[in-house]
Amino acid sequence: MMLLSKWFLVTGHGHGEGVERHGDHGVEADRADELDVGLALHPEPMRGVRGEPLRKEPHVLLVSQRHRLAGADPIALAGLANETLLLFPRELAPAYYDHIIAACEQAGFEPRVTTFPDPPPGAMVARLPAGREICLAPVSFALHAAAAEPNVLARTIAQPGIQAEWSILWPARARSAAIARFLDSARRCARENNWLRSPDKPTSAASEAPSPAPL
Repeated sequence: MMLLSKWFLVTGHGHGEGVERHGDHGVEADRADELDVGLALHPEPMRGVRGEPLRKEPHVLLVSQRHRLAGADPIALAGLANETLLLFPRELAPAYYDHIIAACEQAGFEPRVTTFPDPPPGAMVARLPAGREICLAPVSFALHAAAAEPNVLARTIAQPGIQAEWSILWPARARSAAIARFLDSARRCARENNWLRSPDKPTSAASEAPSPAPL
C-alpha cells in the first residue's frame, strides 16, 4: 500500500522526525501523541487541524513485467477499464479514494477494485508480479516501488490522468517557533521546486523526480 500520510515531531531547529500513518484515521492518534506537522494525500477536513496544498504530482501505473500493458507508455486511463485495480480501503482516506474512482468514471468506466483490510505497506506491490492486477500511485511513490521490485514497472498515464495533491497539516493552535520554521522550509521547497504547478503536458514516469525533496 502507498503511504497516505506522514507526521513529524519537530525539533527546536525546525527539523522533523517522521512517523508514518496509512490514512486519515491516524490523525487523532497523532495529535494525541503530540506529533506536530503532517503530510497527507487529499486529507479530510479535521477539527483543530489546519492545512494547505504543498505538492501536486501525477499518478502513474504500476504493473508486472508480464502484464499486457507493460509495453505501453503512455497509457490512456480508459485503457484500464477491464483491469483489476489494487486500492487501499476507502475508510483509510475517503476523499483520496473518491478522487481516484471519480477520475476513472470520468474516463468512462467504473473500476473493478480489490482492497485489503489494514494492509501492510508493501502488500499492493508484492501482489503485482503475478500479473493479474494493477496499481495507480503518485509518481514519487511509484518510482521507488518499481526500483525496489525488479518485476514491477511504472508506466505513464496520459493526460489528463489523475493528479495527486499532498497537503501539509499542523495543529490550528500551534504557537511553536520550530513548527513555524518547518512550515516556512516546506513552503520554500514547494516554491523552489515548482511543486504546485498544474501539468499542461504528459510527463514521463521515467523523468519525474522520484520523491518530494526532504523537508
